[in-house]
Amino acid sequence: MKLPAQQVAVLEAASADDPRRIEALAAETDYPPETVAGAAFELEDAGLVAVSEASTTDVSLTDEGREYADAALPEVRLYRAALEAGADESPVQMGRAIGASGLEGPQVDIALSNYARKGYGSIDSGELSADPDADPDTDPEADALATLADGGSVDDAAVVDQLASRDLVDVRERTVRSVTLTEAGVTELMAGVEAAEEVGELTPELLASGEWEDVEFADYNVEADAADYTPGKTHVLRQAAERVKDVLVGMGFQEMDGPHVDADFYINDCLFMPQDHPARNHWDRFALSNPERIDSLPADLVERVERAHREGVGDDGDGYHSPWDEDFARALALRGHTTSLSARYLAGVADEDVEPPARYFSVEKAYRNDTLDSTHLLEFFQIEGLVVADDLSVRDLMGTFREFYSQFGIHDLQFKPTYNPYTEPSFELFGRHPETDELIEIGNSGIFRPEMLEPLDVDADVMAWGLALERLLMLMTGFEDIRDVHGTLCDVAFLRDAEVVY
Repeated sequence: MKLPAQQVAVLEAASADDPRRIEALAAETDYPPETVAGAAFELEDAGLVAVSEASTTDVSLTDEGREYADAALPEVRLYRAALEAGADESPVQMGRAIGASGLEGPQVDIALSNYARKGYGSIDSGELSADPDADPDTDPEADALATLADGGSVDDAAVVDQLASRDLVDVRERTVRSVTLTEAGVTELMAGVEAAEEVGELTPELLASGEWEDVEFADYNVEADAADYTPGKTHVLRQAAERVKDVLVGMGFQEMDGPHVDADFYINDCLFMPQDHPARNHWDRFALSNPERIDSLPADLVERVERAHREGVGDDGDGYHSPWDEDFARALALRGHTTSLSARYLAGVADEDVEPPARYFSVEKAYRNDTLDSTHLLEFFQIEGLVVADDLSVRDLMGTFREFYSQFGIHDLQFKPTYNPYTEPSFELFGRHPETDELIEIGNSGIFRPEMLEPLDVDADVMAWGLALERLLMLMTGFEDIRDVHGTLCDVAFLRDAEVVY
């Protein structure tokens, strides 16, 4: 009997008594595992072998898990430090035990969250006590980490699940295929099996020489599984950004651009944001250290902005009566909103002569030191817009939003009055999520105050807004977590399949 060389190799390496895994056959025959698997399926079709499948779970340590396998779990280190501090006799200050343990950063929170859960003791009013009967040497999670580090396996599913929830192990399900000789396969081996030389493709040389008439061609299995290829495509967020640009240009807007790193003067001071505002402290902004400040600012503009902050604008203006320092205004930071572009354009420092009536927009990134959750990230795309004209009203602003969002099939908009230092009146926009039916905030807007416009030498009304591109995309596609489209936790399947249709 003649068979392709790879099938002969698999047939001779297989056993009639013990199923042999594809990986073992590949190592013995020196063929790649995928070649061995293909040969095994072809032999199975011929009745010479049987291929069985079984699911197995692979558990491996993450880098953090390996670190704890070597240096002990944070809660174990905290318990041992607490014992040395005498917490088994009377409570000790939590900070003292933490300091003695050598734990730092996130490990402190990890230790505290698992300390009481495992019965090592209790934490109350900043004091920590230790249970003298607790035995960290029998900690099942620590034992499992040590076993995995030594190359062993862990059978306790509950412990594995707990370690997986702590990101200390990776758990992966995979299919294992094994090959067993059938009686027919044994019979053919005893009768003798020869390797037939096969040609995998018809070449010009074979045609020219006429050898194609004498060679044996390999069968082509049109039903065989093929590799999945996922070609590159434009990111769904970029698709949405381009669509927004198309819509706004169609509504008569021109696009703005400007620096991602800018002086606080343009990010905040020109927007009549007091320098002692909580949003301007170092916790809420991404400041630069090299360089720390912009070299210079327009002196006349600085004078007018400072006067508005100190004294206000107009007969009824009062200002903030709070400290104002040009050195503070020159500090550089990643812009917390793209309204800094609006300030630059209105102030005439963007090489653009803005004369009413005029409409401008941008779809650019902004950066904030927010707490990460389903609707907040450290960086996001903001749809900035402004209209300069005479006699503008809130009705004009609302009508602009209704027209803009209707281009994306979004008609259920709601408005809520709010406060902004640079707009009055001001209101937030809300849209209804298509999956959860919840109202989510999608933007902020208002009419720029005289205290902002007069220092910029703008003698007209200006209505402006900052809308969230990601939240617009939420309303369009129905995803619920901003991290599905941004960052390391993004939903790859969603990014491959989602499209902005218009």
